[in-house]
Amino acid sequence: MSEASLDDRGRLTLPKEVRERYGDQYHIVQLPDGIKLVPIADDPLEALRDEFADVDKSADELREDAREAALDEAGR
Repeated sequence: MSEASLDDRGRLTLPKEVRERYGDQYHIVQLPDGIKLVPIADDPLEALRDEFADVDKSADELREDAREAALDEAGR
C-alpha cells in the first residue's frame, strides 16, 4: 500500500507504480467510511468482453433464467 497527499490546489498525484498498473482515469466512489478509486478501462467494451468471456449463455438466455428465478421466488 502506498500513500498520497493533496497538494495546495487539491490535486492528488498517484504513485507511478499505481498509474502503470491501473491507468490514468478513475471513477471516484464515495463510501460511508471513505472513497474508492475505480480504474476506467481504455476500452470499456473490451473490458466487459474480457470480464464475461466465460459466460456461455446469451443475454436472452440469462434474462429468461432471471425471469424464471423471480417467478419461482414469488411463488408462481
